Amino acid sequence: MSRKTVFEMTFADVYSALIRKAERKGRTRAEVDEVTAWLTGYTRSQIATALASEISYGAFLSGSPAYHPHAELITGKVCGVQVETIEDPLMKKVRQLDKLVDELARGKAMEKVLR
Repeated sequence: MSRKTVFEMTFADVYSALIRKAERKGRTRAEVDEVTAWLTGYTRSQIATALASEISYGAFLSGSPAYHPHAELITGKVCGVQVETIEDPLMKKVRQLDKLVDELARGKAMEKVLR
């Protein structure tokens, strides 16, 4: 049985994991939604619609209506990978959202997370 890449996984599955990561550290789903909306340009209702659909995580990120111009300011390591050095544009988006949720989970103020 082959493993799915993160791009092929459903948005709902990956997003649920991001929410659990934040909630384990006392943050809320609303905060994860805010970070996701800021980065991708999706509204909260569009995020909810995506969660209820079978859209893949890759399709969700590549279809972002207005990816934030300050996304390039997201730096640091996620899972041992330096975000700013990732060459694949879609993988970079995956890691950027993960990095923002990591910062949120570590207690960083929302103003700092949203550069």
